[in-house]
Amino acid sequence: MNNIDQGQTIIRTVVPEEDRCQVVEDLFGIDFPLRLEPLIFHIAGTMAPSYTGGYWAFFTLSNGGFYLAPEGPDRYLASSMNGWSGGLSADALGITVCLTAYSHLSFGGPPAFARRCAEHYHRLRDYMLEHGEAGPILAATD
Repeated sequence: MNNIDQGQTIIRTVVPEEDRCQVVEDLFGIDFPLRLEPLIFHIAGTMAPSYTGGYWAFFTLSNGGFYLAPEGPDRYLASSMNGWSGGLSADALGITVCLTAYSHLSFGGPPAFARRCAEHYHRLRDYMLEHGEAGPILAATD
C-alpha cells in the first residue's frame, strides 16, 4: 500500500505551521475540517480523559501517510473500546487516534474520502509497526 521498498524506514516530517492548511487540503480537501479533524479530537477525548484540547503537530510520512499528535504531557492514560488500557506518549496517542478515525471513516461517507481514509490507515499502520510503542498501539487498535 505504500511506495517505500520493503525494509526501508518510513520517515516522518513535521508539517510547518505555514504549510498545514495546504497539506490537509491536498490530502483530504474539505473533509479534513468537516469530518476527520473533529472525529480525531472526539476520539482523543474519549480515549484519554486527561486530554482536554490543545495544539496538535501535523506529520507527513515518506510513504505518503499523514497523522497528527497532541503536544501535551509526556504520557496519557488511555483506554480503547476493545477493553485495552495503559499509558501512551502523546505521539502514540495521536497515531492510535488517527488509526481509529481512519478506520471508522473508511466504512462510510463519500466513497472517495472513504478510500482515502483506508489508504491513510494502511500507510500510518506501516509507520506504526516501526514505532517504539507499536505493542500498545496495536493492543489499543486491535
